[in-house]
Amino acid sequence: MANYKEHLVHINTFIFDYDGVLTDGSVITTNEGDAYRISNVKDGYALQLATKKGYRVAIISGARSESMMHRLKALQISDIFLGVEKKILIYREYLQANNLKPEQVLYMGDDIPDYEVMLEAGISACPADAAEEIKSVAKYISHFNGGKGCVRDVIEQVMKVQGKWMTDDACHW
Repeated sequence: MANYKEHLVHINTFIFDYDGVLTDGSVITTNEGDAYRISNVKDGYALQLATKKGYRVAIISGARSESMMHRLKALQISDIFLGVEKKILIYREYLQANNLKPEQVLYMGDDIPDYEVMLEAGISACPADAAEEIKSVAKYISHFNGGKGCVRDVIEQVMKVQGKWMTDDACHW
């Protein structure tokens, strides 16, 4: 692929894995069995802005927890698929249900369960600390690690290419 930025103009949908992308992949488990994850507020800002600007934002994750659902709902993300065993199946169903072409989708994943989707997405991206197998198929590797701004990085790049970053409505909430 030529310069990946040339293809960002077509992106209208962001799909992200959760653990290792929206978080650093760490999970703190309490004695009661609750699992806590830490997410980045800059990623959260970019996700909210993307939805307000009319982009589709979806999460496809093999994990499932109430805390994940609370965080995603707080970010106004409604297309949430948790506890997914075969991400490629959900990805294909999502594209069909929303009448999307792969070139309209940026998918960001970090590990082996994301591999098949990375091969089909128009732009496949990953955090700097992704698994080597994922880096080998990514069209863009963020300079930021998972949970440390990689989501903001790709959303900001797409919005800048499309002239939707730092507009008046983006700066006044």
